[in-house]
Amino acid sequence: MKLFEGRCAVITGAGSGFGREFARIAARRKMRVVLADVQKDALKAVEAELRAEGVDVIAQPCDVSNEKEVAALADAAFEHFGAVHLLFNNAGVATGGLTWEASAADWQWVLGVNVMGVVHGIKAFVPRMIAAGQEGHVINTASVAGLLSPPLMAVYNVSKHAVVTLSETLYHDLRLEKTKLGVTVLCPAFVPTGISASERNRPSHLDRGREATASEIAAQQSSDKAVSSGKITAAQVASMTF
Repeated sequence: MKLFEGRCAVITGAGSGFGREFARIAARRKMRVVLADVQKDALKAVEAELRAEGVDVIAQPCDVSNEKEVAALADAAFEHFGAVHLLFNNAGVATGGLTWEASAADWQWVLGVNVMGVVHGIKAFVPRMIAAGQEGHVINTASVAGLLSPPLMAVYNVSKHAVVTLSETLYHDLRLEKTKLGVTVLCPAFVPTGISASERNRPSHLDRGREATASEIAAQQSSDKAVSSGKITAAQVASMTF
């Protein structure tokens, strides 16, 4: 896409990190913006920031692991703005530890958000974007962990590898059908965002139900250090993505 003014961007995980920066750039490009996040206070803060700048924006709390909530987000976006041109499937969470120590709840939580969140976004938005016959683009946030397989990150690695192959397959399917939609999969390394503090957003019904193991504590400490020491900012990554 080369024309942005007056067009609509939908951003999940918009309350912090990459999502917030995508929203800020969309605002500077004079786009209309739909924000979604499970963090209600953070979501309201970004909405208020954009609204103060005169942006036509709506915000809707949304757990992307819930298909019905993503479908409702799509309904709200199309009802309010009539069309969607940029779809940022950006919401993500992380957990770590030795592969065999990961609980079923760990897998359900991380794959639910990181993989099914993207699947739900594609299902809810892409058919309508295709039907509109307008130029558009889907941006799925993966990670360098979707290209590599570092230790103590099995659940996260699996989720991000899935996002990479899902995005590549979506790209080929859209070309096969001769649509006007493009696809980008974003694979950043360590960037200071809120990803290392994902546990704050873990739903209670998917709690581990036990104390963290030594490997899980080590993985958390390693993640905190790596993310906080990142040399590139979320704003810079967002700028390169646009």
